[in-house]
Amino acid sequence: MDDSRGFEVWDADNHMYETVDAYTRYLPEKYSGALQFVDVNGRTKLQILGVVTECIPNPTYEVIPTPGAWADYYRGINPEGKTLRELAAPIRCPDEFRRPDLRLALMDRQGVDGALMFPTTAGMLEERTKSDTELTHAVTHAFNRWLLEDWTFNYQNRIFPVPAVSLNDPAKGVQELEWCLDNGAKTVLLRPAPVPREDGTSRSPALPEFDDFWRLVESSGISVQMHNSDSGYDRYVDDWETPSEFQGFQLTKLRGFIYEESRHIFDTLAAFIAHGVFERFPGLRIGVVENGGSWATRLLDAFDRVYRKKPKEFTEHPCDVFRRHVWVNPFHEEDMSHLIDVLGADRVMFGSDYPHPEGLAEPAEFVKELRSLPTETTAKVMGGNLKQLIGI
Repeated sequence: MDDSRGFEVWDADNHMYETVDAYTRYLPEKYSGALQFVDVNGRTKLQILGVVTECIPNPTYEVIPTPGAWADYYRGINPEGKTLRELAAPIRCPDEFRRPDLRLALMDRQGVDGALMFPTTAGMLEERTKSDTELTHAVTHAFNRWLLEDWTFNYQNRIFPVPAVSLNDPAKGVQELEWCLDNGAKTVLLRPAPVPREDGTSRSPALPEFDDFWRLVESSGISVQMHNSDSGYDRYVDDWETPSEFQGFQLTKLRGFIYEESRHIFDTLAAFIAHGVFERFPGLRIGVVENGGSWATRLLDAFDRVYRKKPKEFTEHPCDVFRRHVWVNPFHEEDMSHLIDVLGADRVMFGSDYPHPEGLAEPAEFVKELRSLPTETTAKVMGGNLKQLIGI
């Protein structure tokens, strides 16, 4: 810790760039054709179940956008109207983004004391394998084995790589969580989305059929992270315009409007409250990462309006339940003071999204967004709240 700073910096949203075999090194042979890198007009693309995806334009990550290259764009500062491609300033992927020892040295130089470390590709895979439940769980476990081998789940008590769990088969989800816990996981990643079935239907992960999973989460004392992912919500926009694959950075105007509404995380957390998982398991802690925070005011307002109409249907005001169980990492360009007023100073976390281009080039500079806040609040947001969430 930088003693002159007076607080530790713990980043709720750091990323690695996975190696090309991250999802296939331990994938069973019978699925060897399910995930493949293929050549398309001289460019390497990821093919999943025979379909080439453009969600991640360069899935090998040999060349990546410069960290922070799009930060001003997401602040609404783009007077020349440049495209994200024009702003990307591509570089060769540094080894620091692939190895925990080098990443820790980089964090020392950046003044970052600790971080959750999320994958980059994982968030788009579950949506593209949902037609095959067994494959979804096989890919999830293959990634987790790679992550444990290359990064560990706890690197020197400062880097906490986050393994993934899928609940498509609830029993397999429990098995995966047990394996993660046996190997020292401090927290796990769950996609903020309804859980798909092979028949095309889906259901809320907060329903009682998933209680074995949540019971183990609670009894183990770990938290669950809901990082921004492809939650499958493009199917709703497809009702309005020509269907297309989810591409988080190449959106039509309408898809941009819908994406800004953050319906996926709004609906997920509304379901968690409505379906009573926090009542059944009062020890649950949920981190909401890289989903922004502008939706929180709308969600809590909806909770309050429904509660005032139907107070007898609740054992407690849903806003109070939400604020007790959910920690939120907003985007760096959002109004921090307002979000703290809405959620409370104990529930807002700093996250840089480093080294992604839409994040911050220097993670610890996030503190500049907190100039107007009391020192105690700044210390909580910059590290104390994340440490509480993951039990450090």
